[in-house]
Amino acid sequence: MTTWLREETSHDIAPDTSHDIFRFLREGDEGRHQTARVTADGAAWLTSAVGAGGVAALGRWEARPDSPAVLPCGSAFDVVNVDPVFGRRILGRLWEEGPGSGPVAVHRGRMMLFAAPGTAQRLPALLDWEEWGEAVPRPLCHGLGDAVTVPPLAPSPRSDASGPSGPRWLVAPDTRHPWLPGPEVVLWACVRAVRAASAADVRVSIFPPADPGANVYDVSRRR
Repeated sequence: MTTWLREETSHDIAPDTSHDIFRFLREGDEGRHQTARVTADGAAWLTSAVGAGGVAALGRWEARPDSPAVLPCGSAFDVVNVDPVFGRRILGRLWEEGPGSGPVAVHRGRMMLFAAPGTAQRLPALLDWEEWGEAVPRPLCHGLGDAVTVPPLAPSPRSDASGPSGPRWLVAPDTRHPWLPGPEVVLWACVRAVRAASAADVRVSIFPPADPGANVYDVSRRR
């Protein structure tokens, strides 16, 4: 199920310097654009989604650090998959008014918000109960039993100036224990994003509405 795996336990992964991938991630940390590149600790967290096993797949990761991977949801993280425009509004609320976000990626024209395990199961029910829930564009929630394509550890050198051709990180994982928003936090951000968009669409005028039956004269023609 995975492309890059590591035979370690979920939260006690000690990077082995014999693995080239961790040396690759540590080299040249200074000067890197870290928001788009996974750190060694971030890679350890990603591989913890698999648990034990997958040594053979790790070789592919080491050989192709610029390749995406497929990782299972439900243990280390869930993923909330949203329209990118609405996703930007959610991120705006999370960072401007809330606690911030966990890792965030884009793939196939969708934005993937990495969330706490269990979010995929609870968020749809919370949206059903929420007063503004019907106005929220329904996200695709990936949880236990699902798998998602994860962007590569570093941007591909084959990407040209027009931008990467495949999945990419907006906020790459950089720690072994990243903070991940739970269902209540994601719900809050969704509702705030919808309310903000709704308020922006309301035009406020100091003049009362025009009377459709009133006589209207073209004063520009008066002498």
